[in-house]
Amino acid sequence: MALATSGARMIGIGTYRPRTIVCNDDLVRGTTYTDDWVRRRTGVVRRGHAAADETITEMASRAGSRAMAAAGISADAVDMVLVASMSDLRQTPAAAPEIAFRLGARRAAALDIDAACAGFSYGVGMADALVRAGTVRHVLLIGVDRMTDLVSREGSAALLFADGAGAVVIGPGDTMGIGPTVWGADGARRELIAHGASWRDYRDRPEQPWPTMQMAGREVFRWAIDTVPELGRRAVEAAGLEMAQVRAFVPHQANLRIIERAAERLGLSADTPVADDIINAGNTSAASIPLALEQLRQAGRAHRGDWALLVGFGAGLAYAAQVVQVP
Repeated sequence: MALATSGARMIGIGTYRPRTIVCNDDLVRGTTYTDDWVRRRTGVVRRGHAAADETITEMASRAGSRAMAAAGISADAVDMVLVASMSDLRQTPAAAPEIAFRLGARRAAALDIDAACAGFSYGVGMADALVRAGTVRHVLLIGVDRMTDLVSREGSAALLFADGAGAVVIGPGDTMGIGPTVWGADGARRELIAHGASWRDYRDRPEQPWPTMQMAGREVFRWAIDTVPELGRRAVEAAGLEMAQVRAFVPHQANLRIIERAAERLGLSADTPVADDIINAGNTSAASIPLALEQLRQAGRAHRGDWALLVGFGAGLAYAAQVVQVP
């Protein structure tokens, strides 16, 4: 067992984006939607669609390997593999044990987290607590989703959701590198983002269409623009920071209008970068925060040691937020 430590931090990040990039015009052809409509309503211009060989485990393993390389640790040093995902169609076994095996972390504990689009932020909270308690020394946390498997190709959700993976290594630090996680869930509104039918319905009634994810867009929008700013303020306060100390805002890339409205309501400094990876990646669910964080880093808009505010929210309705120092 590792020794308890006064802090935990992200020490490496890695991502994987699908090879195939799909533009709006490719998806709206033959529908009543237009490229302009998609841009105005969601902010998405292009997104990645996973090919048959870009499975949940393949994308997660690629991102995880890159995160370990960035952290400068070997697979033997990983004590826990956490995989946040809502889209693995193979319910059993969990994806995490296979991913750990593929990466060579064969002594690591491994489990999946299903908190939908909030899954990565939930995982950060869990990893932070495990490291600080001394239960483990290094956690490999991966957010990965193939949302194209869950949405109807004919509906508007297909214009928004996409595929990808992002991973971080979380390990011990001398000081706080991850603030307290503020989280919760609003189960009374669980039907706002949910499958239209169960797998049992599909099994028992062959004529039942393949169950796909449905979303009440307007209701989710109103809930999110109220919830995200309040959650973000609470996370900054819990870390003992002022909003002026936040140097990057990285919310779940749900919709560009939600991101922009939430940023306005948070009271961020005018020069604080706001992640907008949704423009080129779409909504990748549990993968969206690490993908967006790495995109800010690569663009030079966020730097090592900067405090970044992460806010995850989605089906459940589950939500979680924390401030982290950029690895």
